[in-house]
Amino acid sequence: MSQRPLPPSSRPLDRLTPDELRALEQAHRADRFHDECGVFGIHGDDDAARLTYLGLYALQHRGQESCGIVASNGREHVAHRAMGLVADNFGAEILDRLKGRFAVGHVRYSTSGESMLRNAQPICANTDGGPVSIAHNGNLVNAGVIRRELEGRGAIFGSTSDSEVILHLLARSREAQMEDRFIDAISRVKGAYSIILLTDDALIAARDPHGFRPLSIGRKDGAYVLSSETCALDLIGATHERDVEPGEVVVIRRGRLRSIRPMAKDAREHFCIFEHIYFARPDSNLVGHNVYAYRKELGRVLAREHDVAADMVTPVLDSGSAAALGYAEESGIPYETALIRNHYVSRSFIEPTQTIRDFKVRVKHNAIRGFLEGKRVVLVDDSIVRGTTLRKIVGMLRAAGAREVHVRISSPPTIGPCHYGIDTPNREELIAHVHTVEEIRQLIGADTLGYLSVEGLRMTAAKELKRGICDACFSDVYPVEVEASEAVPQLSLFRAVKEDETGG
Repeated sequence: MSQRPLPPSSRPLDRLTPDELRALEQAHRADRFHDECGVFGIHGDDDAARLTYLGLYALQHRGQESCGIVASNGREHVAHRAMGLVADNFGAEILDRLKGRFAVGHVRYSTSGESMLRNAQPICANTDGGPVSIAHNGNLVNAGVIRRELEGRGAIFGSTSDSEVILHLLARSREAQMEDRFIDAISRVKGAYSIILLTDDALIAARDPHGFRPLSIGRKDGAYVLSSETCALDLIGATHERDVEPGEVVVIRRGRLRSIRPMAKDAREHFCIFEHIYFARPDSNLVGHNVYAYRKELGRVLAREHDVAADMVTPVLDSGSAAALGYAEESGIPYETALIRNHYVSRSFIEPTQTIRDFKVRVKHNAIRGFLEGKRVVLVDDSIVRGTTLRKIVGMLRAAGAREVHVRISSPPTIGPCHYGIDTPNREELIAHVHTVEEIRQLIGADTLGYLSVEGLRMTAAKELKRGICDACFSDVYPVEVEASEAVPQLSLFRAVKEDETGG
């Protein structure tokens, strides 16, 4: 009788097929929420494309699958889009070709639409009102219904991205002015959107009435700048003026900014709290509050809710660093860096030819052995998705000599997927949806496990951010109803890795 083949995780890496290696890498990347998208635009600068390149470089953490820049000289749009990272795809020769004083850019991690070049943004089109290019951060929950309606009326889509729906609605609008066409288009869509539209000579931007996703306005030497996060404004030397308000449309033309309020702001704002918990860069200011300071405050609240006797507090780098500092300050337990992170690991690297247990985790993190001997450790991270990576890190600390490992999470248990622009696993793939806290503790091998409570999260948001938040992934209460017949199908992080498309 023939033996069943060993699973890929139990075989030496040099005996795995390329598909099995990619699947292992995908599984490791799946144990983390993935950033959505980043948008950037500038109006009125001779180096618009280069400044957009720098802006996207600062926003690279929001999406690493594809990137693109479109520049306008007032008559035509010139675009360059590619799979991969900004720095790998925009050299001096390409930036020289992107001439014009107006530009819009995008970095993408697919939340709706497959990972391929045709879905890279900004998406461009020629209309009877001139060329337009759109960059979108968010997810439209009724895009599937609108797309089928438009296809039934003869529309031909060039991508599977929900963002293209807005372009088709804009092109079919009977309004005379481009900003009115844009307003007509976004009035039909539901869900989350922070959008920048580039015309031949203007930038038009909008946030949805709920305010799910961020979008900031800056100034640089007379030019206007739009960005998903303020860290990109800092990099190019722009000053942060204010944020685009929920339900607001801003039109920047001829060096002037005009605000339009075509949609009523929702009675309660629903800013995505995961922006502050994990996605945004710590040096960014979102909705008037610094991200780093907020994460430290979450750590303080976590310490008050789940105190424990220990010798040190250490973060899972870099996601738990700020919360761990807050936990240490509140509890009085010393903060130590007991895990060292390799910052030179790229998304693709040479696989070893020998079997290394937990290679995918160890290549990124390593514990300091002699320092941990006999110590009681509080390990702080921002969230648990599937728990596989955290289980390996807990085991790593124990193997390095830690006597106790107490895991603390600076967000509540994640029990539901996001429908508003974050690529999350399906509900059944979330560990907190199918297991109790005690079961999760046992699965990851911790002595104790403590999550921040939903009440603690909301209290901190009300005190620090002073506005309403979306915590649907923790509370299972969705501010915009999502019906299976309307929603774009949720893309699982366990989807097969597709080969990149090549072309223009």
